Amino acid sequence: MAETGDDASSTESRSVYLRFKAVFGDTATTRPNSRRNRVVIAGETVPYGTGREPKGIASVMDGLTTDLGWSRSLAKSDLMLAWKQIAGEETAEHSHPTEITDSVLTVQCDSTAWATQLRLMRTMIMTRIVTEFPDAGIQSIRFLAPDAPSWKRGSRSIPGRGPRDTYG
Repeated sequence: MAETGDDASSTESRSVYLRFKAVFGDTATTRPNSRRNRVVIAGETVPYGTGREPKGIASVMDGLTTDLGWSRSLAKSDLMLAWKQIAGEETAEHSHPTEITDSVLTVQCDSTAWATQLRLMRTMIMTRIVTEFPDAGIQSIRFLAPDAPSWKRGSRSIPGRGPRDTYG
């Protein structure tokens, strides 16, 4: 026998009512405290249960920086701030990192003697940077002496005589 539109909707509403009654219980027979005494089913999440402990702010921030892709930028800024520990206190007094461009760390030195000394220490400094700040992506270091004129304009310029090639 075919159901009419009214019979089908009443049957559907009845089945929804019975499903809700099974899930939430009958309001006429349940007490207000019955939810507190209910049995926990295995695998169901429980407030204050295992796996629900609050996480520390450090783990939350680590996850956030990884998800947003900030790890590289933060590692570069940490490297710039930790220059004293990387190069040593005496060396750091006579040099300071100025920029990181195209995975090259540029360090400004107080004198040509300090620039030469740091060039000799390049391997030791690069090893410390790679082990302590791997996310920074530093591949080489450039040491600059003070007031050294550079006719180079950018990292992809071609060699030449510079501005002197138009004289005489």
